[in-house]
Amino acid sequence: MSSAMPTRASASGGREAGTIATSTQGSSLADVLERVLDKGIVIAGDISVSVASTELLNIRIRLLISSVDKAKEIGINWWENNPHFSAQSKELNETNQRLLDRVEALEAELKSLRQASVQTLPQSTSGSLESLLKDL
Repeated sequence: MSSAMPTRASASGGREAGTIATSTQGSSLADVLERVLDKGIVIAGDISVSVASTELLNIRIRLLISSVDKAKEIGINWWENNPHFSAQSKELNETNQRLLDRVEALEAELKSLRQASVQTLPQSTSGSLESLLKDL
């Protein structure tokens, strides 16, 4: 008595042609990951810590897992404009630092010019605004 076991190997990834995958059939981790990245998945949750009906801590968690293509398709592309994720990050930081240094130097120069102009103003005996304007 020989019982022949049917083989399921085929070109369609180990399943017979025309079969539909069900929850009872095994899926590899790669298959699950491929489906999740293709369709996307959203995980949402709220965590609240309260003592005597007083809320102490509230954490809202929203997590989206998808492929880059799917994220772009639904309008999520924050990594394209974030300097920390672009190749220009170092250049932008250096330019920003040079501009900050220039602003600091200009502020120091302006401060010294103000001090010099206050020292060169004539001393007024009456202290009125009119006499200061005449002296200028």
